Amino acid sequence: MTSSSVDTAASTLALIGISRPGAEWWRTAVIYQIYPRSFADASGDGIGDLAGITSRLGDLADLGVDAVWLSPFFRSPQKDAGYDVSDYCDVDPLFGTLADFDTMLAEAHDSGIRVIVDLVPNHSSDQHAWFQQALAAEPGSPERARYIFRDGKGENGDEAPNNWESVFGGPAWTRTTNTDGTPGQWYLHLFDSTQPDFDWSNPEVGDEFERILRFWLDRGVDGFRVDVAHGLVKSDGLPDFVPAEDAGSMGGDSLDVPYWGQEGVHDIYRRWNRILAEYEGDRALCAEAWLPTVDETALWVRQDEMHQAFNFPYLQTEWDADHLTEVISESLRAFPAVGAPATWVLSNHDVVRHASRLALTAENPQGHGLGPDSPGQPDPVVGLARARAATTLMLALPGSAYLYQGEELGLPEVVHLPDDARQDPTWFRTDGERYGRDGCRVPIPWEADAPGYGFSPTGASWLPQPEEWHGLARSAQDGDPASTLTLYRELLAARRRHDLGTGSLEWVDLQLGDDVVAFRNGDVLVVANTGTDAVALPAGEILVSSVAGLAERAGGGSELPVDAAVWIRAS
Repeated sequence: MTSSSVDTAASTLALIGISRPGAEWWRTAVIYQIYPRSFADASGDGIGDLAGITSRLGDLADLGVDAVWLSPFFRSPQKDAGYDVSDYCDVDPLFGTLADFDTMLAEAHDSGIRVIVDLVPNHSSDQHAWFQQALAAEPGSPERARYIFRDGKGENGDEAPNNWESVFGGPAWTRTTNTDGTPGQWYLHLFDSTQPDFDWSNPEVGDEFERILRFWLDRGVDGFRVDVAHGLVKSDGLPDFVPAEDAGSMGGDSLDVPYWGQEGVHDIYRRWNRILAEYEGDRALCAEAWLPTVDETALWVRQDEMHQAFNFPYLQTEWDADHLTEVISESLRAFPAVGAPATWVLSNHDVVRHASRLALTAENPQGHGLGPDSPGQPDPVVGLARARAATTLMLALPGSAYLYQGEELGLPEVVHLPDDARQDPTWFRTDGERYGRDGCRVPIPWEADAPGYGFSPTGASWLPQPEEWHGLARSAQDGDPASTLTLYRELLAARRRHDLGTGSLEWVDLQLGDDVVAFRNGDVLVVANTGTDAVALPAGEILVSSVAGLAERAGGGSELPVDAAVWIRAS
């Protein structure tokens, strides 16, 4: 373990069991998202698991992150890669056992890494015991009241209760069959038909999720990322709604959607906030809330609700100085105004990786994915340069930040997946019209010359890994001063050394043109060039640069290239 990771362990665990309002760990943490099935496979079956995560914790401590967020590992039929949960209080055998989880959690804490788990409260699997009971029960029964069942419209109830569309494509309603074989009621599923939505107006649902929260809090988890946090409550009467044709699938581009962002969700999270407050160690709630504006997102992190909310308006901002300046300014106004940190993010398991997304030349709505026939194919060289620069910019911002596994290797979106290998429900429900999210979920490479690039000892991989993974593997980048892995290590170490997470931002006009983003955070001057021409590099000691070797060639007349960012010691 490097000295920086030792410092991480000491500084992180120093706060466990100690609550200091305004100094909670989640306000400044850099949190690394682990997509378990694609991170590390210890069993050799081609699907990542908890033992694999445990085996790689040293690499994450060496990288310098403060916490990890694990996408779902609960019992599930895996129709949507674990976001269809059949038992919220057990581990799916694909990933191991509860004992494996406890071992991983303990070793993470020993390494100075906190653990956040994913919670999926909008819907369950259709194999969940509650939904199976609902199907066997009569309309109007207590069992059906846990979900959203409705009679169909039309003379024989043959029409869906409303016109809502599934996020994954196709209708958001599926009709049931009665025990006598006749057509029955319809149930709502904003996602796949195997993911029925809970009815959160039923107090029994809230009580069950309190039990689930306490189950994991009692085991020692440090918080929860809440899936579809803006979707639990639906508008009274379930009115018809047609989203815009180019709207993102999770609602971040639309106002007044009757199934996103309803006022009632806030009461749910106030209850959850009170539950977490009973536990030591500043346990955290982070909202996946796709909303049109920063101000609306900030409503999820008022002081008695969530602690963090992903800054999706920032994630969706193109590589443009004016737009970046605007969204950063708005974020640093809106989130602190309600007592919350800004929570920055560039990639996750639902979006095109930013090493590709930032170089797209055509519209690509969130959730549509990227395939060989998608318009505006990215230039991989431009994409990687912009990704490195964007991360350099992001990690200098005050607040908390999330990283997605593999971005520290500069991994691009995998565009050329065979059709028969794709597994995202979006691909199937749209008959291949949308590629979906498989391209950002391909298992990551660890060892350049090992089977499966070190992901699995057998070389098995649930999604095929491309040949380019060889040169991007962690082993190939380790020790290379020009590698993206080295850049991330340097950024995280310098971020901590200069206390940028707790700092404040001051915009600086360097008179370098409209394509430059420049600000000061403490004793660090940050400059990013989003334009088409190099600009003069301000004088001063270069602390970190997205362009390898820039510090060595700095001096009189030096320039900051296009698609580059740099940290300079402020005078």
